[in-house]
Amino acid sequence: MFDIEKIRGDFPILDQKIYGKPLAYLDNAATTQKPQSVIDAISHYYQADNANVHRGVHALSERATAAYEGARKQIARFFNARSEREVIFTRGTTESINLIASSWGHANIKAGDEILITHMEHHSNIVPWQLLCERVGATLKVVPMNEHGELIMESFDALLCERTRLVGAVHMSNALGTINPIASIIAKAHAAGAKVLIDGAQAAAHLAVDVQALDVDFYVTSAHKMYGPTGIGILIGKESILDGMPPYQGGGDMIRMVTFEKSEYNDLPYKFEAGTPHIAGAIGFGKAIEYIQGVGFEAIEAREKELLAYANAKAEAFDGLRRIGTAAHKACVLSFVLQGVHPHDLGTIVDREGVAIRAGHHCAMPVMQFFRVPATARASFSMYNTEDEVDALFAALKKAQEIFA
Repeated sequence: MFDIEKIRGDFPILDQKIYGKPLAYLDNAATTQKPQSVIDAISHYYQADNANVHRGVHALSERATAAYEGARKQIARFFNARSEREVIFTRGTTESINLIASSWGHANIKAGDEILITHMEHHSNIVPWQLLCERVGATLKVVPMNEHGELIMESFDALLCERTRLVGAVHMSNALGTINPIASIIAKAHAAGAKVLIDGAQAAAHLAVDVQALDVDFYVTSAHKMYGPTGIGILIGKESILDGMPPYQGGGDMIRMVTFEKSEYNDLPYKFEAGTPHIAGAIGFGKAIEYIQGVGFEAIEAREKELLAYANAKAEAFDGLRRIGTAAHKACVLSFVLQGVHPHDLGTIVDREGVAIRAGHHCAMPVMQFFRVPATARASFSMYNTEDEVDALFAALKKAQEIFA
């Protein structure tokens, strides 16, 4: 049995009122809330173990280092990386992608090469490749999607060619909820000789990910969308590829030896972790992983599937509501527009009813352009959400309709 009250009790922020109404937090695609165990782990580090890692021989530093590196090992096991050397801590998905573009990209992408991404990418998996293409003379190509918000795989097959050096694809769209066929994308890209980067920012809290089974070259995600703290994320890359990549930033901890004539770089993963890291963030990330494992992906997926089906049924019966993104294989996201009400106005009105949703382009402007809308309202669900909260959303939408009638 999925004990929703027990789950909700683990998240202290949910027990509050907004404008006198119970909080219905439906903005999980932007960031998830944090369980008490994550909050406690971060507090404990600062209260009891605060010290820099890797550089001290005193007790606090040793405890901090053990907790920090322990989190890396947890994350490696969670994603089934070959070893913890393949887990690079970053500030989040965006920095992970920029690291790959700056390091691997500059070393491997040349004039005349092609980078292939999809129409539903977040800006952070578009702009770094545009910048790289401008600098080196490569070409950025885009796999189109259909009116349901699904990739047109025949077009992917046609665009993939011997000039393709990298395929970048989102695992689960933040704007649409579409879950892409990444196993097929990876296999086809490898057959063409291309490397593959998968943006897992939206997927990793909802779907089990095995990077070895996928044979993915780079998998990136952020802790704050997995019930962990902000400002920390990971790049998981194949060790054979990471070894050959030049450093992304210079400074402390990414070096083995420095002279004015030459510097010798550190081993993986530290070669890509210059400066004092977000130690508390990594520790909190580890605790968030523990929390997800404690609930289990089978239970999480089943619960979230029920909730999305409930919300979709309400949406289909709601006059004047148009769903944006109706892929057959999707999760956790209900994006929509309401006739006669701008999404930003909608977001403000439902907020007054205690319902938190997102309104805007969701850092996916090409998606909005494709569906010919300036923005959408987006309700995104997590395992701690309830049918009552979905009901509260649609009651608030009805009120917005009446205001703008």
